[in-house]
Amino acid sequence: MRLASAGAMRRVGGRLGALAGTVLLAACALPALPPADAPISDEVLASPSSAGKRLRPMPWRPLDVRADCRFRDEAGYTTRITLDVAQSKVKAFNADVDIPRRGSCSFHGPFTQTREKPSVQLRAPDGCTVDIFEQGTAVTVGFANCASRCTRSAFDYLWPILIDRTNGQCH
Repeated sequence: MRLASAGAMRRVGGRLGALAGTVLLAACALPALPPADAPISDEVLASPSSAGKRLRPMPWRPLDVRADCRFRDEAGYTTRITLDVAQSKVKAFNADVDIPRRGSCSFHGPFTQTREKPSVQLRAPDGCTVDIFEQGTAVTVGFANCASRCTRSAFDYLWPILIDRTNGQCH
C-alpha cells in the first residue's frame, strides 16, 4: 500500500480549508430584503398570517388621531406635540422634546408624507423620517435619522412619543 506524500496532503487540506471557509462565509450572507418604501398590497395587509392560529396581523384601517399636548415626566423630560391625522393623511405635525442635561430636538417642517399604509410616514429633505403608527389604543410617533434636528447628543436619548388616541394625551 502506498502512502500519500506530505505535499499532496497539504494541497488536499488547503483545498478543504478553502471550501470550508467559503461555506461558512456563504452561511453568514443576509437574504435580499425588499426596499423599505416598497408598497404593500391590500391582499397582504388583509390576509391572515401563516404562522399559526393565534398570530394574526392587525387589520389595516385608516389612522385618525388628533393631539395638541404637553407632557413632562419626573426626570424633566418634556414633550410638546401637535398632530392631526385624518384618514391616514397628515394635516399638521410638529414636536419639540427637551431632554435634561442632553439637549433638545425640534421637529418643525418641512415634511412630506411618503406613506399612508400600513403606517404613516413623513420625510424631510435632510433625511429625517417620522413614523406614525397605531398600537392598540395608542399611537406611536418614532424618529429616525434626525440627529441634525437635535442639539448636542440629544438624539441618542430621544424616545418615541406615545399618544392615547381615546383622549389625545401624550406620554
